This record gives sequence, structure tokens and C-alpha cells, in this order.
Amino acid sequence: MAHHELTMPATEAQVRALRVNDTVTLQARLFGIRDATQIHMFDRGRTTHFDLRGHAVIHTAPNVRKVERSAASPAGYQPVCVGTTTSDRMERFTRPLMEQYGVRLIVGKGGLREASAQAFQDLGGAYLAIIGGTAALETTWVEAIEDVDLDDLNPESLWQFRIRNFGPLLVAMDSHGGSLYDGVRDAAQARRAAVLASLGVAS
Repeated sequence: MAHHELTMPATEAQVRALRVNDTVTLQARLFGIRDATQIHMFDRGRTTHFDLRGHAVIHTAPNVRKVERSAASPAGYQPVCVGTTTSDRMERFTRPLMEQYGVRLIVGKGGLREASAQAFQDLGGAYLAIIGGTAALETTWVEAIEDVDLDDLNPESLWQFRIRNFGPLLVAMDSHGGSLYDGVRDAAQARRAAVLASLGVAS
């Protein structure tokens, strides 16, 4: 296990160096994205002016406060609570995010499935896990909302966050086929089979 400090954007080589159970701290920039954002981008043909190449996205629809634009709040928003939502329902967007926009890292909770794992292997990506219930802590890692796009979808806009010391995050899926979730599933199934066998019940 190793710890990686990544100032975004990251290169493919940097991302392919990540292995399951490593930890990562992100610096500089992070983009917030959620279901509606991606439905509009990939199902309804909308585009963004953001350059996402080499960047990380986090599955979120943050609670924000509208304020006057200033040096501290260049987008006219202040972050109130930047929590992370469950990633599984956004599974089908992993490959297009990587192929069409060059996204390298996805931050979320609960993991993704086989199609995402294959995309990470093919294109050089990874999934960084956050523990549920840590929104208050996560928000302290966001210095400002620098910009926003597709804001008619608010709060499921496409958010550009300026971040500092965002993490440590756990590498839960890597570009080499490693998956923390597969390991947990396999261990749980093995323990279940052992318990059933001890009770004389066929699994």
C-alpha cells in the first residue's frame, strides 16, 4: 500500500500507478457531477465548456449558497455541504466520461460494476472511495466553487471546485482489474459457505 498526492490534472501513468488499497489525496481541482448532469450530456446531446481531460469527478449534488461574485466566490456560489452520492446508478456513464471527455478518476461511494472496471483497464482510470456520512469533512476540503456549467440543472449542475488536501481517499478499483468490492464479495461468500457447511446445510 502506498499514498499518492495528485495535483490535478493527472497523467495516465500516474493513474495506472494506483493500486487497490492505496490512498490518494487530490489537489487543485475537482469536478462535481451527478445523474441529471450525465443524462443531459450523454442522452440529450449537451456539452460543457469545461476541459475535463486528466481530471477527477465526484458524484455529488452539493448544497450551495448563492452569493455575489467575488474573488472568494468567482462563480457566485459558496459551498455549504458537498456530500457524495452512491455511484452504482451512474455505472453506464463511466466509459463515455473517459472516452469523450478524458476523465481519469471517479470519486464516489459504494463502487461501480464490471463495465466500469473494464473501462478503467482499457483507458487508464480508477475509482476512489469515500466513506458515507462524511459530507461535513469533505466540505472542509473544498476551498471555493470556481465555476459552474449546465446550471439550469442545479443542484445537479457541473461544478468546478478548487480543492486542497481532498482526502485521503481509498483506491477501490484500479486500472489492473483490482477491485476492493470483488474482494469483499468473495470473502463474504466464502464465509457464508463455511457457516452453512458447519450447520450441515448445502450451499
